[in-house]
Amino acid sequence: MTTTELPATEQATDPREPADRLFRDLRTTPDGLTDREAQRRLEAYGPNELTRRRGSGWVGELVRQLTHPLALLLWLAAVLAVVGGTVVLGAAIVVVILLNAGLAFAQERQAERAVEALAAYLPVLATVVRDGVTKSVEARTLVRGDVVVVAEGNRISADVRLFAGAVEIDNSTLTGESVPVIRSAEVTDVSGNLLDAGDLAFSGTNCTAGEARAVVFATGMHTELGRIAAMSQRVTREDSPLERQVKRVAWLIAAVAVGAGLLFLLLGVTVTGLSVPDALNFAIGLLVANVPEGLLPTITLALAVGVRVLARAGAVVKRLSAVETLGSTTVICTDKTGTLTQNRMHVTDVWTPSGPVALRPATTGAVRRLAEALALCSNASHDQTGADSGDPTEVALLRAAAELGADLDVGSRAKGRIAHFAFDPSVRLMSTVDRAGDAMTAHVKGAPEEVLARSTQFATTSGTELLTDAARAEFGRTFAEFESRGLRVIGVADRAVDPAAVPAVRVEAERDLVFLGVVAMLDPPRPEVAAAVRRCQAAGIRLIVVTGDNGLTAAEIARQVGIGREGTTVVTGAELDRMTEAELDRLLAEGNELIFARSSPEAKLRIADALRAEGNVVAMTGDGVNDAPALRRADIGVAMGASGTDVAREAATMVLTDDDFASIVTAVESGRQVYDNVRKFIVYIFAHATPEVVPFLIYALSGGRIPLPLTVLQILAIDLGTETLPALALGREPAEPGLMDRPPRRRGDGVINATMLARAWGLLGGLSALLVMGAFFWTLLAGGWRLGDPTGTGDPFHHLWLQATTMSFLGIIACQIGTAFAARTQYASLRTIGVTSNHLLLWGILFELVFAAVIVGVPLLASIFGMAVPPASYLLPLLAFPFIVWGADELWRLIRRRRRSAHGLGMSSS
Repeated sequence: MTTTELPATEQATDPREPADRLFRDLRTTPDGLTDREAQRRLEAYGPNELTRRRGSGWVGELVRQLTHPLALLLWLAAVLAVVGGTVVLGAAIVVVILLNAGLAFAQERQAERAVEALAAYLPVLATVVRDGVTKSVEARTLVRGDVVVVAEGNRISADVRLFAGAVEIDNSTLTGESVPVIRSAEVTDVSGNLLDAGDLAFSGTNCTAGEARAVVFATGMHTELGRIAAMSQRVTREDSPLERQVKRVAWLIAAVAVGAGLLFLLLGVTVTGLSVPDALNFAIGLLVANVPEGLLPTITLALAVGVRVLARAGAVVKRLSAVETLGSTTVICTDKTGTLTQNRMHVTDVWTPSGPVALRPATTGAVRRLAEALALCSNASHDQTGADSGDPTEVALLRAAAELGADLDVGSRAKGRIAHFAFDPSVRLMSTVDRAGDAMTAHVKGAPEEVLARSTQFATTSGTELLTDAARAEFGRTFAEFESRGLRVIGVADRAVDPAAVPAVRVEAERDLVFLGVVAMLDPPRPEVAAAVRRCQAAGIRLIVVTGDNGLTAAEIARQVGIGREGTTVVTGAELDRMTEAELDRLLAEGNELIFARSSPEAKLRIADALRAEGNVVAMTGDGVNDAPALRRADIGVAMGASGTDVAREAATMVLTDDDFASIVTAVESGRQVYDNVRKFIVYIFAHATPEVVPFLIYALSGGRIPLPLTVLQILAIDLGTETLPALALGREPAEPGLMDRPPRRRGDGVINATMLARAWGLLGGLSALLVMGAFFWTLLAGGWRLGDPTGTGDPFHHLWLQATTMSFLGIIACQIGTAFAARTQYASLRTIGVTSNHLLLWGILFELVFAAVIVGVPLLASIFGMAVPPASYLLPLLAFPFIVWGADELWRLIRRRRRSAHGLGMSSS
């Protein structure tokens, strides 16, 4: 069910206007709506749900596969075959089309479930005030004007404005910021970004502390979560570089094939005197010979193999062509929280008024007091088995307390607790009163400046001293130094409590404190990230941090993992918003590693678009809801599988199952390897177009006096039978040395270039055509045939012609073997990688030999494909064909190596 559009007056409601005016505009009160009014609004405006726009579905995807340029060319050939009376040939071509489309469709099909994943962020139940009574209702029934209760542990059900109380909110799913933020009814903020407003909370975020009441001002698709969902649906996927290049080549092949077919059809009828059926048969043959039928399934299967290899390495690729796109990645825009970092707060520094403290069992009384305060003033739990519960910041503090030697037994803590004052976002403090024997102590922790403001003394190794203004200033400078490093700082204090006067209110517990010190923490970088960053930099891949987190924190993490250097430019969200497109383009064109902090979803999209406009191939990482639109827009969207949200995983092209940033680099290397191998088997496949086309040209130019050296069915047997397995084996060639030491290729670089075509069609194909035609004519002439002698069914030379076409067929297969070994390298000598190092290729060659022997030797198949076994003496020269083809290419590569060496060029692929 789709949500009904709200009236314009309600859409224009400003949630940051004064509370009394907001209640008036929403037609509600602090006591909430009545059940009857809530039901009326639910029927009028629809449920609090996220809706999705329907896509083209599986039918559209299948049609796309059936209308690929190469498929259209084959459709044309099938129609011509049927019109020409060769129904069997037409049916065979249709089977080829359906097999190609079915294979690609099965591999590419994936459901678009991003909005359903976003819907998972809406809780099932919400606490609401209706008819003045607090009750639980289904979250989908919330409407504008409802008053909801937000408490610790709740997930926010809709976009709300606080009007009583204060809470701490984990906004990371929307903003990417790792540190919880304070939201309070006492804070009014009518300027700046809506997500930064101090009195607003948003659908899909979590309350980590505190309690408040709030009024709902947006539900469903009108929330910030809904806006991101709508943005994700508007962002469409574009073809990958490989898909675009294959289509471009396919249209080129189609134009050449159709043009040549029409030209020779006209010449065959008007000049050389061919009959219309013969000329039509020739045109079909020319079309089929020009179309590399095995290209699409071979590319599809090779990419599928790459997908499986990456899956074993912890990277699940959801779209086949993404494997190749990874190899051309020039920029990685990486999130910070959960991607570069562990998404797990960790104490980095402990400081007391006496100086820094190492994280080991305490040796002084002051440090023991600090560790005890951290252990007791907490509601979280931690043990050595890793069974943690509670807020991540609280758990990190408990880990530090344990390292300092404190007792973390939850039972003892609960037994000794006398009073508990929960964290209050308005004062940013939490405190407890605890008994130990006959003594009672108040333990306080929170914002260091708030703790210090309530302290009158500070602890030293020898006792306590009065807290002077000079000491306060000195301590404040220490706090600032920690914060300048991007660390989150927690102040700790205690004071002795008279057992006869246990504080009843927090202001009594949190006064006249003894300041014990501070604990600084950070979400630390993953240990493997630094090495992965170095590999990226060596490969010429630019790294840009795009995060919703604090700029200082992002800069510190970037420094630790090796992204950029000291003084790396940090651009905040506000600064980016003020930049014109030209200014952003100039900044990105400098080529430096950058940090974009406090970035909104729109900012991430803008950065991705600007980089792509410069010709970059962009990989964008992310794990939060806010990352979904940018993940869809980037050439490669990379989501975290373990810690990431379902939203990010559904929007992304690749999911890292282990959340290991290093897997991205492994995927890039695999993508480069796949790209190189695709080029290798394209050379292999294209090399056989020349010996397949030349026979038809000879037939047409001779006006039919020279019989067809090769039939259309024989071409199909080569392209889909003998050729496929060796081509797939070339797709499994290991990576060549130096693969990750060369810069990424440019977006506009074609997978097929003039040098490749000259090698495939000219050298390998041209030489193969000469050898094949030589075998064909030698067989005919040795059998007594002379120019113009008929070879049709019933004619004396018909069997000889069958033997001659068989020689052409076997000659092409022999040349294929030489081409397969030649195509294994682009520059290097085959000796350097080992003649037998690709065992799959050896099995593929064995298969094509067996396949050819079966077609030629089995009478039924031989009659279908127009074959006849030649004399054994005719077959012996075919043994030399592979060595002639491979040897010529080896000589050509030797000349190229020497030429490039003379010019000081490397051996990277061109």
